[in-house]
Amino acid sequence: MKSQKRLTKREISPKLPSPHFAVETFLNALASKAKVVECLKKSNIFVQGEPANSVYYTQKGRIKLTVTSEQGKSAILGVLNETNFFGEGCIAGQSQRMMTATAITDCTLLRIEKPTMIAALHQYHDFSEFFISYVLSRNIRYEADLVDQLFNSSEKRLARVLLLLSRYGKEGQPQTIPKISHETLAQMVGTTRPHINRFMNKFRKLGFIEYNGGLNIHSSLINMTLHD
Repeated sequence: MKSQKRLTKREISPKLPSPHFAVETFLNALASKAKVVECLKKSNIFVQGEPANSVYYTQKGRIKLTVTSEQGKSAILGVLNETNFFGEGCIAGQSQRMMTATAITDCTLLRIEKPTMIAALHQYHDFSEFFISYVLSRNIRYEADLVDQLFNSSEKRLARVLLLLSRYGKEGQPQTIPKISHETLAQMVGTTRPHINRFMNKFRKLGFIEYNGGLNIHSSLINMTLHD
């Protein structure tokens, strides 16, 4: 049986339901019960194993989520852009952080303590509906990531990661990705740095990507994920 694998535009970037809910406006109304946190590039927001007692919302910047095994091997679970929540496992009963969250760029975050978040979810139906939709949407993304890891070549996985980082499939044109190391991409894809170097050179020669103060991703890169 043929192993999977045509990723559609929808699968590359699933859209959130409840698009009309003004989450920024709502969270600003919680300002007296939340804390704005400024994080410098490469600093940890929280570390795996620490007490889990708050949820974060990214107002500006990018975050990477990393998990480390008992043997010391690390893997990047994902990279989050602006308007993403993270650390929400505490709401589901996680007493400790299951991963480490690190700022890829300088970031502005909103830290919402667990009791405040739970109260808001119980009290405000629109916010609760939006948040549930958000979590479900991200779970779909994680499932797609797992399928991608199991069945696709590392070259296709890299193409998909780049498209996700550029927010391909959302409104507007794909965004320029701030400088990101090949070592980080290797961790995200689950391959070696030399392989990433080779694939990135290939993508550049084919016109799928270009470097111009950052990394520009062309929509034609999706052809790499569709090719058998």
